[in-house]
Amino acid sequence: MLNNFLPDQHVKSIFDIQPESLKEKGVKGIITDLDNTLVEWDRPYATPKLIEWFDNMRKNEILVTIVSNNNEKRVRSFSDPLQIPFIFQARKPMSRAFHKAAKQMGLRKEETVVIGDQLLTDVLGGNRGGFHTILVVPVAQTDGFVTRFNRKVERRILNWFRKQGKLNWED
Repeated sequence: MLNNFLPDQHVKSIFDIQPESLKEKGVKGIITDLDNTLVEWDRPYATPKLIEWFDNMRKNEILVTIVSNNNEKRVRSFSDPLQIPFIFQARKPMSRAFHKAAKQMGLRKEETVVIGDQLLTDVLGGNRGGFHTILVVPVAQTDGFVTRFNRKVERRILNWFRKQGKLNWED
C-alpha cells in the first residue's frame, strides 16, 4: 500500500528535469502540478527561468499540461499567458485527470511523466494511473491550509521510505 506513494524519481527542482533525458526514456509529454511544483502557491505568474524551461520543452517537442486541484481562475491566469493547456479542479489523487491530460496530448501513459511536489496527490494519483512519477522539493516553505495537513502525513511516509532505504531525500 505505501509503495503507491513512492515516486519513480525525485529531484530538487523542476529545472533538474531536462528534455534530453526525458526523450532518452521515450517521454513525449509532461503532466505537471502547478502550486509549489512550478512556482510558489501564492505567485500568480511564471518566473523568467520557468518560462525558459517551458520554451526548452517546446523546442524539444515535449508537450506539457498543467493538472491542478486549484480553481479555474488560478490555473487559467497562470497557464493562458504561457499557452499551456491545463485541467483545474483535478481531484487528485484520483487518476482521471491524468488520463484526460495524456489523451488531450495524444500520448500513452508510457510516454508521459507526472511531476509534482506532493506524495498524497501527485505521486499517488500518477502511480495509481500507471504513470512514471517524479517528486520535486516544494518551491515554497509555506502552504495552503489543506496542504499543511498533507505535509505532516507526507513527512511520516518519507521518513518510512528513508528507513527502508527506498528514498534518499533532503528536506
